[in-house]
Amino acid sequence: MQKETRRIAVWDVLIRLCHLALLVAVALAFYTTKTDGAPFLFPIEVHAQAGYVILGLVVFRVLWGLVGSRYARFSTFLYSPARTTDYVRALMKRQEPRYASHNPLGGWMVVLLLLSLGFQALSGLFLSDDIFFQGPLNGWIERDLSRDLARLHALNSDLLLILIGVHVAGVALHGAKGEGLMAAMVTGVKRFARPPVDEAPAVHSAATQRLCAVGALLVAAGVSGWLWFA
Repeated sequence: MQKETRRIAVWDVLIRLCHLALLVAVALAFYTTKTDGAPFLFPIEVHAQAGYVILGLVVFRVLWGLVGSRYARFSTFLYSPARTTDYVRALMKRQEPRYASHNPLGGWMVVLLLLSLGFQALSGLFLSDDIFFQGPLNGWIERDLSRDLARLHALNSDLLLILIGVHVAGVALHGAKGEGLMAAMVTGVKRFARPPVDEAPAVHSAATQRLCAVGALLVAAGVSGWLWFA
């Protein structure tokens, strides 16, 4: 086994906090809809509030994927179908290269998760159970459309569970190969025996990155806050 010679700071603190917050909010959303919601007095309200937080986090992750740190950017980890196919072939031969950010399959999984989470949170804004809950945007659409969205909301809930399961399996698989992804999700640092194929310098100065971070956080907080108090 080659000796580890390089430590690379991959996932910045905002990415790691966003990931943790999504984990908690999604778990809470599923708990309040798949169980009786105890000990919450009004689990449907808690479910909706978790959705508002999820939407804000998705907004932040999309913005940070556009203007954030090097390895947080979509341009770093989204690859063409040809490049992704090449990676799959190498993976099947156990000859896959190592990436500092997400590998091609992991990058597209991030996109699928964000799309599914975004649809789940957005569609919930238009729903109503006609008794305890009415989404803040329910009055914007006809009742029939709201019911159609409710059905899609339920179907996407199951799809999201599948995607999460595949994501966790992928993390476990690469962890078994010694990539230490779980530790990297906590520390933000990956270790490499040789330079990863996507290693690159920072795209911002520290001051510019702080400014971008503040802007993305304010927009995301504004979205969640408006929905929470609407």
